[in-house]
Amino acid sequence: MIETERLTRCYGSLTAVDALSIRVEPGQVLGLLGPNGAGKSTAMRMVAGFLAPTSGTARVCGYDVIREPLKAKRALGYLPEGAPSYGELTVREFLLFIVRVRGLKSDVAFRRFDDVVQRLQLEEVLGLCIDTLSKGLRRRVGLAQAILHDPPVLMLDEPTDGLDPNQKHAVRQLIDMMARDRTILISTHLLEEVHALCNRVVIIARGKLQADATPAELEQRSRYHGAVSFSAPGSGMSQEMLGRLPQVAAIEVDPLDGRITVFPKAGERILDAVETLLREQGLEVSEIQLERGRLDEVFRQITTSDAITAATPQESRA
Repeated sequence: MIETERLTRCYGSLTAVDALSIRVEPGQVLGLLGPNGAGKSTAMRMVAGFLAPTSGTARVCGYDVIREPLKAKRALGYLPEGAPSYGELTVREFLLFIVRVRGLKSDVAFRRFDDVVQRLQLEEVLGLCIDTLSKGLRRRVGLAQAILHDPPVLMLDEPTDGLDPNQKHAVRQLIDMMARDRTILISTHLLEEVHALCNRVVIIARGKLQADATPAELEQRSRYHGAVSFSAPGSGMSQEMLGRLPQVAAIEVDPLDGRITVFPKAGERILDAVETLLREQGLEVSEIQLERGRLDEVFRQITTSDAITAATPQESRA
């Protein structure tokens, strides 16, 4: 549904996107992650046909974005960074303009217009000029134009940027519902959004692909994967005894709240042993938790390494 093959964009001596090859299958919600300046938005602009690649190719639903731009754009809904629009138009005027540009027939147009306005809760601002709207409302208007023609592929650059918690929840619900019969690519810096929406993650840094995996697979790379954390008053003696367990590699205590994290040795499972020891010590334990791994830690490991090198998707998943 979305495919890039050695997609590259150079600005003079700067290579913003470097031979990026990814393939997004039907039904996937792919999170595109990377630090600021990694090349995420540049890559999305090339896929959307707004920016010509220096080399390489990009296809949407099989249509080459350079050789068949209109067919590719008809299949794509795109929310760019910043949600640009025509600020002097009212929300109603802007969305009706998008209806005409997309060539929607009148019977379909009215149904889609009403449906999108209701889903994104824009009824009360239809008569307001876009320039007068808050950042969050402009973002919702931008998302409305992206889905108005009911495309099979969506590409969303920071879709919840500027939204309050309630609005974020509503937009995430909408994306989750749309993902059932669409392919969606989301660029985001919010790792909570990855957990909420994505079933696959691509991480890029310095324009190059660094990782391609599911969120769970990435979490398994974290040193916290399989660790056990808990809070227990008066647990100083237990820390020493926990350290004697043969499965335990290390113990850390949070200096702020005193929460204890017990790390397993490679390949070991320690939850049962830790629970048994705490029970034998007669400690009242609160919030004992088996850690699944921390995506933020893995993200830092991948994107701040001094030895970042290009990797193919197959190598990254290994």
